[in-house]
Amino acid sequence: MSQPHDFPFDITDVAELLHLRIRRPSPQGFYVDCPICNDKRGKMHINTQTDTWRCNYCDESGGMLALYAKVHSISTSAAYREISDALLNGVNLSDHAVKYPDKPKETPAEAAPVADIAVRHKTYTALLAMLTLSKEHRAHLQTVRGLPDEQIERLGYKSMPPFYMCRSLANRLLQNGHQLDGVPGFYQKDGQWTIASSTYTAGIMIPARTRQGLISGFQIRLDVPLKNEDDPPEKDGAKYIWFSSAGKPKGTSSGSPAHFVGDPNAGVVYVTEGLLKSDIAHYLMNRSFAATAGVNNMAQLEFLLKELAENGTHTIIESEDMDKYRNEAACKGALKLHELARKYGMVCRGLNWNPNYKGVDDWQLALKRNAHTKEDSRKNFRQRFMYGLCDFDAIDDDIAQWHESTECACELHEYLGLTEEEYSLFVRSSDEFEGRLLSQRQEQRFRIYQLEVSLYKVIPFAFGGIKELQKAGHEYPPAAQYSLIHDGMLHCEETESDTGRLTRIAELFGDVLPKDYRGRSVAPSDVIELYDDTGRRYFYRDTDGFCPVKFSPMLAKK
Repeated sequence: MSQPHDFPFDITDVAELLHLRIRRPSPQGFYVDCPICNDKRGKMHINTQTDTWRCNYCDESGGMLALYAKVHSISTSAAYREISDALLNGVNLSDHAVKYPDKPKETPAEAAPVADIAVRHKTYTALLAMLTLSKEHRAHLQTVRGLPDEQIERLGYKSMPPFYMCRSLANRLLQNGHQLDGVPGFYQKDGQWTIASSTYTAGIMIPARTRQGLISGFQIRLDVPLKNEDDPPEKDGAKYIWFSSAGKPKGTSSGSPAHFVGDPNAGVVYVTEGLLKSDIAHYLMNRSFAATAGVNNMAQLEFLLKELAENGTHTIIESEDMDKYRNEAACKGALKLHELARKYGMVCRGLNWNPNYKGVDDWQLALKRNAHTKEDSRKNFRQRFMYGLCDFDAIDDDIAQWHESTECACELHEYLGLTEEEYSLFVRSSDEFEGRLLSQRQEQRFRIYQLEVSLYKVIPFAFGGIKELQKAGHEYPPAAQYSLIHDGMLHCEETESDTGRLTRIAELFGDVLPKDYRGRSVAPSDVIELYDDTGRRYFYRDTDGFCPVKFSPMLAKK
């Protein structure tokens, strides 16, 4: 029999938190499937009188902390912290959790009315002043998101406080005269104010601001995405949640407020999904942005659009993610934005970009990084000549550059991209060497086919890889949904593989498009045809390469 303890929970709480499946009751508790040996016949006995457990199949046993610790491969002290965190600090159990016997059902707490925006801004500003931004979170914002420290500080990002600091932070705010009643994220536990924070809500706090710059709430970018118990392994968990205390005593819902960053009187405002996304795009583009938490969270956005129209905004640039062309819900959200803009007398235009990037922030960040990469990369003479990018006489300029360079440590023939034998031939006879190179250069003809996309015609595999094409029920790309966009020619070496040629075509029609080209950047779901005297070959642009496919060009629109 276990010793008495003062834990603020019992083994029934632990079993519920682990979502153990009850098979049958017993006089001292109940039998469940064992989460340790994964036996599914209800061999583990949970003793609710002694807060102990034992599996009659694998013979493992122990107290309630050991049960949680073994399942998650952590120490019992870490188990105590996580269980307390989850059960005592406001993390709701999964809606799919099994309901256990003898657990009284709690009456949901009545939501408190939301405090005035001025009150929320004052309290939130004071809270941010008490918090810090962890090194890990700062590094993510700098390296992954491309934000410099100056912008990070200006935007006010901080790390969520650990649960053990929540009561003391709430007390400090109260002592300094700040109101917590009606402020989302704050609630009462045992009659004392605290903050809705836990291990599961650890992440970066992203302020949601009004057009005037007042903080109306926070979105949290979670360190570990939240997933439902029954979600398939391939499904992504929720990466963002609101800083909310809905359902808790004296707690308040965040209400999913809209966000604005930039000039409050801007004539043109871009609208996208995601607060962090809009902040990054604002920094990179120097444009004013409005944002919602999700593409269909339009209720609060409508109030902001009305306010913008009344203060001089005349144009809305819809900048929702590129999945609006293949996802029904995202498409409806984008169309709703167009409708709302027109409702308040504003013009609404869609912003399209290189479909290799899902969001406007990804696209702008890639442009910035690619610009730096191109500055550091340089094709040698041989590559440029074989690709038709320069005349043969350019070799003299390259030789002069090598002689003038003080940093180049390679030999001249390496700098030019030549073998020693090729350079020796060049020295003996430049005409003969030019003839050899020309004999090794080929002209590769190619055609680019792209889907006709619009907000009024969702295509499930648009800008998706071969798996998305197959999920949509197609063995091969349906040519009738494609248009012939470009018919061109590529210089290449005769030994260059199809993959190499296709990769260069994708690069040529990437971020910077040729002036005579009328299509989009080459992206997943595009079809490229390579043709010559020997025949035609078709390739589907996958997410990370090319797949040979069958294609009927006669069905494609010209």
